[in-house]
Amino acid sequence: MELGIDVEGTRLAATLDLPTGQVRGAVVILHGAQAGHRSYFCYTHLAQILPGAGIAVLRYERRPRIDGHDVPLVDQADDAAAAIAVLRRYVGEVPVGLWGWSQGAWAATLTAARNPGLVAFLILVSCSGVSPAAQMRYGTAEQLRQHGFTDADLVDLDHLRGTVEEYLRGHTGRASAQHAVDRAAARPWFPLAWLPRELPTEPGTWTDMDFDPEPVFARANCPVLLFYGATDAWVPVDASIAAWRRAATTGALDLTICRLDGCDHLPSFDEREDIASISSQYSTTLVTWLESHLGTGTADRQGCRDDQS
Repeated sequence: MELGIDVEGTRLAATLDLPTGQVRGAVVILHGAQAGHRSYFCYTHLAQILPGAGIAVLRYERRPRIDGHDVPLVDQADDAAAAIAVLRRYVGEVPVGLWGWSQGAWAATLTAARNPGLVAFLILVSCSGVSPAAQMRYGTAEQLRQHGFTDADLVDLDHLRGTVEEYLRGHTGRASAQHAVDRAAARPWFPLAWLPRELPTEPGTWTDMDFDPEPVFARANCPVLLFYGATDAWVPVDASIAAWRRAATTGALDLTICRLDGCDHLPSFDEREDIASISSQYSTTLVTWLESHLGTGTADRQGCRDDQS
């Protein structure tokens, strides 16, 4: 079923996949930063497997970027709340949760924290427990390590990203930050630094760079299923799990954590982007967890290696 979600003068195209029988619950999908189309394989996979378990799936197009700037997390959370309101017209008062991958996991958690009672559960894949700036420092350093660059290169990368971050915060001038980028651009590792060749003309363009997710986690107050790839090279998994566990001690979180064998940042093998490569451990755990929390199946969590570290 094709729908539309109206947000601030923009209509986001959406697809709703409904079960053929009784609707027992529903999931709204939130996007990774580089995967804003509703046809992305991870989202299509959910639309294929969940309706058979009585769970509706709503996928929609991510709000467009403006002048190349990322969509602020608060706007993504507003869009998610609007999507839930549209979904309610078709599924009634069944439990509605959010599924988010990578950046979408932050937006999903923020939606739950800002709208008490709106979100019945969260399913989060590769959810970072540190700020976007800290996560990008970690992730880009891992890319250099995996490509065989030296410790000295890692030091230079860290200095470069730190300089750019200070400019974006408005703590240093653009000329010095751009000079640092110009010098680094000739280095063979620069394409792995994930920085623009030309810096924006004004600071403040990375709205969420210092977003602290841990206090938001504590305010979610709903069941949470976390998936982390065992070899994720973009998210500091141990630090993220520790942040969630701290949040669970101060909030009302029902927390399940599952590390996916053979997966990295995506719930698929070899970082492939096709449905055939998606981990069966992920699929099994996802459906079983939903069935147990929606009262549609047993509480057996076969396939999930619950992390207790």
